[in-house]
Amino acid sequence: MKKICFYFQVHQPFRLRTYRFFDIGRNHDYYDGFANQSIMRKVAEKCYLPMNQLLLDLIQKYEGRFKVAFSISGVAIDQMEMYAPDVLESFKKLAKTGYVEFLAETYAHSLASLTDRDEFNIQVQNQVKKVEEHFNQTPAVFRNTELIYSDHIGEIVADMGYKGMLTEGAKHIMAWKSPNYVYTNTMNPRLKLLLKNFQMSDDIAFRFSNRDWEQWPLTTEKYVEWLRTMDGKEEIVNLFMDYETFGEHQWAETGIFNFMRALPEAVFRQTDMEFVTPSEAIDQLQPVGHLHIPEPISWADEERDLTAWLGNELQDDAFEQLYALWKIVRASDEDDIIRDWRYLQTSDHFYYMCTKWFSDGDVHKYFNPYSSPYEAYINFMNILSDFKIRLGDGTEEKSEVERLRKLTEQQDAQIRELNKEIGEIRRNN
Repeated sequence: MKKICFYFQVHQPFRLRTYRFFDIGRNHDYYDGFANQSIMRKVAEKCYLPMNQLLLDLIQKYEGRFKVAFSISGVAIDQMEMYAPDVLESFKKLAKTGYVEFLAETYAHSLASLTDRDEFNIQVQNQVKKVEEHFNQTPAVFRNTELIYSDHIGEIVADMGYKGMLTEGAKHIMAWKSPNYVYTNTMNPRLKLLLKNFQMSDDIAFRFSNRDWEQWPLTTEKYVEWLRTMDGKEEIVNLFMDYETFGEHQWAETGIFNFMRALPEAVFRQTDMEFVTPSEAIDQLQPVGHLHIPEPISWADEERDLTAWLGNELQDDAFEQLYALWKIVRASDEDDIIRDWRYLQTSDHFYYMCTKWFSDGDVHKYFNPYSSPYEAYINFMNILSDFKIRLGDGTEEKSEVERLRKLTEQQDAQIRELNKEIGEIRRNN
């Protein structure tokens, strides 16, 4: 019996406030509290609360025949604790049904797996603690930030004890192979891989409301017919997408909630397929082979690589300077220092610096609060300069700030003196 595996990513970054050069050394508050609260509440009302209730209704209606999985970043959970405890409670209700699986991921939704194994391990452990605390589950399956995966990262994840990992069924990796089977890591076959079927996933996540799409409007009957007519030998269809697809990226007016509400019934009526969680899929299906993926892949953009976050000099410079501080940060016992270093690692900050304006420019603009990648870079680097000063590693930055601050004060004094002289001349005339 062919299986359907629904997985949803839940993530919200801590957005940075506008941080000017002259804030360096004076203001250590990096976050836009108003934006973070208002965005979390907006997404809660448009997506999290109505969609969680919809999933709860479906799970109860079909008495466990309908199942889904989530991974929720630690920084998103932090913001739910701060701004949306009702959302957190609604996820707990889903967890209590026994038909919702919560996956492990990096706490800060970071790129640590690419550069620092120890930091990667720590962040995964911290996120798992949050999952155990709130949802009473210990994850057995791992999902890396943005589905980033390579042979080496998979080997690390296997060493952590996870039995499975989710990643992208990227065309340039799969070639003639189908993503609709279970595979294994080539370096440690104990780690099984579930691959996103990007065609079927993106039909919901990206194309659902696109009236220029030849398949618009997408009905449940049409979608399930596509599932039913897939190759009968294939074993699983992995539908992986951002949870914010429902109500936020695809507004309620598009009919996305009605589509999702009707989908299970259409699957049960038109096919003999069943819904499974990632753990169930990994336990029930035998892998058909291993995948050799020497270079990291992801689920972002047409390239399905890392260039959304590490594709230009701005991104590379910010990334390298941030992670160069790891020894000093870990030697610190200050919670605020460690917290800020982790929050600054969130991949979104590097995504905002992306200069790809061609194939995926519209997608990048949709998610970017800055007017340009350069603005994002300057804002981030101003904050990083202040962070270095707090660590005692910013002597150069501090000297430059002090020099410019004195220069500005001298210029202000000269302007006041000149204005005074101009005023006297006008009075005398």
